[in-house]
Amino acid sequence: MKRRVVLLHGIWMVGATMQWFGTRLRAAGHGTENFGYHSIVGGPEAAVPQLVEHLCDGGEADLVAHSLGGLVALQALARSPDLPVRRVVCLGVPLCGSSAAASLARWPLAALWMGRSAEILQQGCMTWPPHYEVGMVAGSLPHGLGALIAHFEGDNDGTVAVEETRSPQLADHVVVATSHSGLLFSGEATQHALDFLRDGRFRHPGAAGQPSP
Repeated sequence: MKRRVVLLHGIWMVGATMQWFGTRLRAAGHGTENFGYHSIVGGPEAAVPQLVEHLCDGGEADLVAHSLGGLVALQALARSPDLPVRRVVCLGVPLCGSSAAASLARWPLAALWMGRSAEILQQGCMTWPPHYEVGMVAGSLPHGLGALIAHFEGDNDGTVAVEETRSPQLADHVVVATSHSGLLFSGEATQHALDFLRDGRFRHPGAAGQPSP
């Protein structure tokens, strides 16, 4: 029986954005579903209850979520700790809050680009019920306008800083050399996602192919 994996896209995107990633997961034997939501006019207040309903409707699932989608997913888990979810793979999700979003929010007209997702992007989501296993794949190739807006000092993917993707509650964390949007088309990121969905750990360089402790 194929393992159910629900895919969540980021801001300014649609469900089809996750198609490439989903194709690779299906090739590995997973059954994927795209969860689409309105990131600007709806935001998390609309998306979270919709996601909760979607997850309750189809049996146990894993989640793979990009950027804002990860914040929506984790907020859903925090609000509904009995959801039938085992593991979550986050791709470039600003758990600590996005400094690029905070900078953008200072410009009144530019802030409209984030719509009703502005608050969660700035605040992030650092905690969730501990029985959910969450792993983070972060990017370190600084290609994107966010780097100009936020003036990152450390490694970043052009939109989100690597340090913004960290939380003590993560089961594992790994960095790949790709940009924020590139995470959706990275073979390395896909393999890390598959490893975490299977083992609850990533395979780190130098670990002789074994999951990290």
